[in-house]
Amino acid sequence: MNNKQHTISKSVTLSGVGLHTGVVANMTFLPAAANHGIKFQRVDLPGQPIADADVDYVVDTSRGTTIEHNGARINTVEHVLAALVGLEIDNILIQLDGPEPPIMDGSSIKFVEALKDAEPVEQEAHRKFFELTEEVRFKDLDKGIELAALPLNDYRMAVMVDYNSKFLSSQHANLSHVSQFEKDFSMCRTFCFVHELEVLYKAGLIKGGDLNNAIVIADKDYSESELAHLSEVLGKPKISVSKEAGILNNTNLHFNNEMARHKLLDLMGDLALVGRPIKAQILASRPGHASNVELARKIKKLMLDAEKNKVPTYDPKQPPIFTHERVYELLPHRYPFQMIDKIIYLDDNSVVGVKNVTMNENYFMGHFPNNPVMPGVMQVEAMAQTGGILVLSSVEDPENYWPYLVGIENCRFRKSVIPGDTIIFKCELQAPIRRGIAKMIGKAYVAGQVVCEAEMTASLVRKS
Repeated sequence: MNNKQHTISKSVTLSGVGLHTGVVANMTFLPAAANHGIKFQRVDLPGQPIADADVDYVVDTSRGTTIEHNGARINTVEHVLAALVGLEIDNILIQLDGPEPPIMDGSSIKFVEALKDAEPVEQEAHRKFFELTEEVRFKDLDKGIELAALPLNDYRMAVMVDYNSKFLSSQHANLSHVSQFEKDFSMCRTFCFVHELEVLYKAGLIKGGDLNNAIVIADKDYSESELAHLSEVLGKPKISVSKEAGILNNTNLHFNNEMARHKLLDLMGDLALVGRPIKAQILASRPGHASNVELARKIKKLMLDAEKNKVPTYDPKQPPIFTHERVYELLPHRYPFQMIDKIIYLDDNSVVGVKNVTMNENYFMGHFPNNPVMPGVMQVEAMAQTGGILVLSSVEDPENYWPYLVGIENCRFRKSVIPGDTIIFKCELQAPIRRGIAKMIGKAYVAGQVVCEAEMTASLVRKS
């Protein structure tokens, strides 16, 4: 998975009819700045309102996922979102002059092709992954639906579908790495059963549905009169059913398990509504949009709770944002006073650094004999150096500045730090940096527990 955020280099437009609304719309993908996220804009409405792609704004899951925010309602967002997740595009503005993205061929492939034509480009900002630390489940026992998100330092999905049909019984689909999406899943089309068609039409759905943008499966043997009636109701040309495959008008499948693969595509798109790229193992039995959204809501709640607690996590297998060499280049400190081994997270408002405490630290010779305890002042120094990286990141030429610690308030030491501990330092700005003055709250953690905290003030001074 990409560690840096991505957008596209140029705009690109697609046109087509919406699956459920039947309205022809133009959809334009536009580049967006780092940390912008995924947003839809209804340019056909007064004020051209923008809707965030967020599970909090889901208002309908009837045969598709609909969001509504700021007066902008967008139907059937999941296929577009799946394409963005599959290509690992984080920041984009999607303009629509209608209520629904074009259905195209019923898959995500046309969106993938358009986005690749728009030339995805890496941005400086790092991706803000949410990595699950505990399992999340959703069950609907009456419908036999069960979804689970399990802790994993990657993104994998497995989907099982099971229908009471002689042509479509049980199917499985697995994605072991997000890079598989384009080749193995993006072209897999939406589907429904023959008996659902009349019901969906009468419910005001699939107005843009066609045998060219969906797989329609027979769930029984249909007589010629039944097929003729269905053609009349739907206003479609003559309908026939393949006796071998049980698919209307002999539509060729891309994969034997295309239906399960499309369910995985839908699930990937719906989970994008969490709002951040996630690291998890997703397992789903008989998923649908309603259950997908409920799982997304549970994951987002866990994410918000983790952010509220603000306990940073550290995975030594992941590449750092800054190695100790880059820390050496940015900070003026030298041996034995370079206290930070690496920076593992950095954005405009916060930074996370790591210090591995070993018995070889010089200060353990006298602090204390036979009872080595890391001095509190050294913990504060390491925390201040972490904050120094954050302050330096606010200028375009950090090598031309000195970061000075000019104030410490409300400092507390909660627990002893000893050899073998790994300290995670997190510093957050309390307010925007003004005139080179930064006010931060710093906390130091060992094994998820606060060992030191303080309010710090730093000053950026240009080198003479």
